[in-house]
Amino acid sequence: MSMKLEQISLSVGSQTLIENVELFIEAGKVTSLMGASGSGKSTLLSYISGTLNHKIAGSGRILVNGQEVQDLPAERRKIGLLFQDALLFPHLNVGENLGFGLSSAVEKPHRRKKIQEALERAQLTGIYDKNPVTLSGGERSRVALMRTLLAEPDALLLDEPFSRLDEQIKQSFREFVFETAMEKNIPVLMVTHDIQDTQVAQSMSGGPVFMLEQQQIKPLGNDDMTQTNTRRVQ
Repeated sequence: MSMKLEQISLSVGSQTLIENVELFIEAGKVTSLMGASGSGKSTLLSYISGTLNHKIAGSGRILVNGQEVQDLPAERRKIGLLFQDALLFPHLNVGENLGFGLSSAVEKPHRRKKIQEALERAQLTGIYDKNPVTLSGGERSRVALMRTLLAEPDALLLDEPFSRLDEQIKQSFREFVFETAMEKNIPVLMVTHDIQDTQVAQSMSGGPVFMLEQQQIKPLGNDDMTQTNTRRVQ
């Protein structure tokens, strides 16, 4: 599996956010993308996932496993997207929330088994019937991740998924996300402001780190990351 971006350009009216960006995301690796607020990082993820605001113009090719998907609706791209907020349905229990990730082709007798297996994998055994509002932040985040993975995506996008977790939960959940993606051998593109996210992703998966600035994406080496860590990305 792999994901490739070719000549991606994004603009709002006369303002260009990204121009002719090229990026290759390898299978089983977490590629990190940093950049200042408003530089277009999250907008790029929206374009890739097929959820771009209609006021934003986008062009360029998105290839997942060699197949172009930019003209497909979001639900047919097989690209998972995990946000900083878990976005669970409060009127449904945990199991029902996870069921939204399963394909309709999965027959009813097998659906609960697959959901239970996902909960066990996330060390959430016994919460199938719970209301998501009763869960901790870390538990909600894990449920959201497993719902995304139950859809069996060919690529995964992470939009600041750890930023609202406290430090202890953040460390364990971050490692869980990266380990799970590596086990499934899917390409991951992560947008973050946190240099620690990129350092963990790089040490665990060997994925590269890039900076989005002045409408372009450039690779960051170790020296660049040290300077970025010193001045922080806001």
